[in-house]
Amino acid sequence: MRLSTDQIQAIRQAATAAFGEGAAVWLFGSRVNDSKKGGDIDLLVCPQGPTAGHATDSSKSQQTFMQKIKMLNLLERALGERKIDIVVEHPQDQRPIVEVAHTTGIRLQ
Repeated sequence: MRLSTDQIQAIRQAATAAFGEGAAVWLFGSRVNDSKKGGDIDLLVCPQGPTAGHATDSSKSQQTFMQKIKMLNLLERALGERKIDIVVEHPQDQRPIVEVAHTTGIRLQ
């Protein structure tokens, strides 16, 4: 895995600040391969805990978008300007990117 301990800690802290305690984060893509160089940081975030009550799908999407922007902003402050992609997993998420992240990625602890 091509992330330092400090970078992992910054990612975990940003995920917690943006998505709350218990948010799980996986690193996937080229950064999990030690033999490669460069590349963006691809992250899958799985928020934990209850969803926002009876909120509409539109308001849930907007909340998730704002949480993602908050995490990106925190990461830019902590890690500097770099290419970071964040995928947010939803309950019963069937997107192929989510499956790839879980099967090939590394959970950041």
